[in-house]
Amino acid sequence: MGDQVKLAVSTALEAFYEREQAHPDKVYLTQPLADGQLELYTWGQVGDQARRVASYLTSLDFPEASHIAIFSRNCAHWLIADLAIWMAGHVSVPVYPTLSSDAVRQMLEHSECRAVFIGKLDEWQQVRSGVRPDIPWIGLPLAPQDPSLQAWQSLLETNEPMAHRYLPDPHQLATIVYTSGATGVPKGVMLSFGSMFHSANTCLRLFTITEDDRLLSYLPLSNIGERQFVEIASLLSGQSVYFVHSSETFSQDIQRARPTVFFSVPRIWLKLHQAVLQKMPAAVLDTLLKIPLVRQRVSRRILIRLGLNDIRYAVSGAAPIPDSLIAWYQRLGMNLVEIYGMTENCGYSHLGRPKRFKAGWIGLPNPGVECRLAEDGEILVRSQANMLGYFKEPVKTSEAINEDGFLHTGDIGEIDKEGFLRITGRKKDIFKTSKGRYVAPAPIEKLLASNPLVEQVCVVGNNLHQPIALVQLAGTDAGKVKLNDNITEQMLSKLLAEVNSKLSRHEQLGCLVIIPDIWNVQNGFMTPTFKVRRAVVEATYRDQVDLWSVCGKTVVWHEPSPA
Repeated sequence: MGDQVKLAVSTALEAFYEREQAHPDKVYLTQPLADGQLELYTWGQVGDQARRVASYLTSLDFPEASHIAIFSRNCAHWLIADLAIWMAGHVSVPVYPTLSSDAVRQMLEHSECRAVFIGKLDEWQQVRSGVRPDIPWIGLPLAPQDPSLQAWQSLLETNEPMAHRYLPDPHQLATIVYTSGATGVPKGVMLSFGSMFHSANTCLRLFTITEDDRLLSYLPLSNIGERQFVEIASLLSGQSVYFVHSSETFSQDIQRARPTVFFSVPRIWLKLHQAVLQKMPAAVLDTLLKIPLVRQRVSRRILIRLGLNDIRYAVSGAAPIPDSLIAWYQRLGMNLVEIYGMTENCGYSHLGRPKRFKAGWIGLPNPGVECRLAEDGEILVRSQANMLGYFKEPVKTSEAINEDGFLHTGDIGEIDKEGFLRITGRKKDIFKTSKGRYVAPAPIEKLLASNPLVEQVCVVGNNLHQPIALVQLAGTDAGKVKLNDNITEQMLSKLLAEVNSKLSRHEQLGCLVIIPDIWNVQNGFMTPTFKVRRAVVEATYRDQVDLWSVCGKTVVWHEPSPA
């Protein structure tokens, strides 16, 4: 283990200065390129580039704490741009790289951004019209070719590194992070340097993470989970960060990184699980894992193939994960725990502990987090990680944070005698059937998602006699609209019966509707963190839901929409 740097700092930017000074020649960021080559950036190189770009930003004479956007997929220069913005005394505004041009325009206008960094983007020409033409466009090294972009290299060559160290106050606004919009119009969450520091620093101590650990950055840095777990945590702990070039190179990139700690969402954990089962039938694997002398060898071989054999801690967040999926990874000997939090509290609320695991429950409150339930069961949390408020939304801010400083999460839950938390639904998602009974769809969806036949699911039932589930089968979402021929109606009917046997009568599903249409981030059916947008699904199939609910079949095969 290398010499550890002990920091006495109160913001991530201060931590960067200390890391840079202590280990200027140590590699911090590893960026894969399209041709298979790697770009390596040391702490000293990151600091030099960030300071030069900070000097350029200062030369623009923006008012102090101006808002500057970062519009890019994850890459090394995403982090460098963020550091430059902070060094210049400004506020960063991440923009999801998968947004439509209209959504990009709305976000840039609402956030009042005065400049925008543009980096890795898959469909630049389609979204270019959404970027305001009256502000500077600064191109990161992996940005698309466009004459309107100010080249990064030219900024490095024409600007001297900023000489002084800008030291922000912990209570100062650091960033405006827009929510994913899964339950409505995205809101700009204002987070301070102190709240981001508190969240990441405490989690680092919980997991005893050090500068010898390795991270793989894959989920959007525009999302608070990845931002805290990768950017802020690495600045504080000195971890090495590896980036993914594309979804096609994910396997190669994770093999290179061999992360020791890894944050992802249930959909990615499910994909990795399915990749294993495609090579080895579930029944065969289950048998092998029951044999003591064989189990360790098979488990290690699987983890090596997935690039996860060096994992010390693995975390799943952003959406509920089936208990059976957590149990599967734990059988392989990997510490997979669930995390609960929101953009509004830097993702810092509850966390599963490997040594205090309780199936069906997320985990205990993080240090410094107070949690209580409102009269209607809504989860309320209070900690130093809570947001400053919503940008330009004082009414919504007062609705979200009560007079006692507790954040209204919008989630319904339960707390047991030991303090473990379980999410049972979302207030906005609960619907009422024609019988006048209220149903929370999330627990039903979690039951269905625990079955390997199911890729994605959305339960609907407002004003229906019984709820119904719209289901995408495993293997039908990667650009395919053909149903999986290996899954029979008998198998699905059995699944329906198993799920209904665990539900109260008014919650039981009338049928499963098999949806072959593509649900993904690009067409708006999913958020950038792979959560199904319930409102989009309901609006898309509204005219057919009533017919499906009274068709008398247990399994309905929906015809795919025209391409």
